[in-house]
Amino acid sequence: MSWRELRVFLRFLPHESATARAVRGSTPEEDAWTLERQLLATIADAVRESTFTAVKLHGDPKKTGRLKPPRPIPRPGVEDRPKTNVIRFGGRHGSGAKQLAKVFGRPAANQ
Repeated sequence: MSWRELRVFLRFLPHESATARAVRGSTPEEDAWTLERQLLATIADAVRESTFTAVKLHGDPKKTGRLKPPRPIPRPGVEDRPKTNVIRFGGRHGSGAKQLAKVFGRPAANQ
């Protein structure tokens, strides 16, 4: 094989080949998540969330009361931490005025 043939061979290696991955410095797990797979995972998450919402809204409250929303498909480089934007009122968390003020970016009325 000549140097030119080797250069052409290396230049047109598939994107997922070990040599191309070594040149880019990425892992097989990172390369497995192509743009198409990311988009498919996003679509799958959206379908699961809309199915959950439909069941929760139109189902029997006694049966669907304990249902939890589906967790998104884990993706590389994204931490798996539950999102929470629940504002608690009363109890040991206080009145919630400070939390609401933070959400809306204004000072609380009782401060």
